[in-house]
Amino acid sequence: MIETARLTLRLPQIDDWAILEPIWTSDRSRHFGGPFTPEDAWLDFNQLVAGWVLRGHGALTICTKDGAVQGMVLLGHEFGDPDAELGWLLTADAEGHGYASEAAAALLPLCRKIYGADFVSYIAEANTASIRIAERLGAIKDAPHPRRSDDVVTYLYPLKGGSND
Repeated sequence: MIETARLTLRLPQIDDWAILEPIWTSDRSRHFGGPFTPEDAWLDFNQLVAGWVLRGHGALTICTKDGAVQGMVLLGHEFGDPDAELGWLLTADAEGHGYASEAAAALLPLCRKIYGADFVSYIAEANTASIRIAERLGAIKDAPHPRRSDDVVTYLYPLKGGSND
């Protein structure tokens, strides 16, 4: 569990799914391949949760201090991706409150501990809100994603000093 001034980042629980499912099954997922069928959404959610068992990292549920679920933040390594990814998914009501920025910033130290400089955010170029978050966190635009559509760009989190070498 990770605490910030306004948020608690905790392991996902089965009860979170009812609140999180619309992230995948609605137009909110258009920037990462959706909308998904309920079955495909469930499988993707399970993949993010299973990362903790299989790889030692995965998704955390973003909750406000009153326990209300706002979304997820993750350090994940999806099948076929060349790099581990720092990502975030928010419910519609959570957008615009700074929760994604706060949660991702809180997860950065764990990302560095696990992967050093070898992690990225894959972001659709049309997702300007997520691009702003990644840039605010110090990521720099790198190259198109090697296996996704041309509109998905890699944002690289360099070590302090600006080098990943």
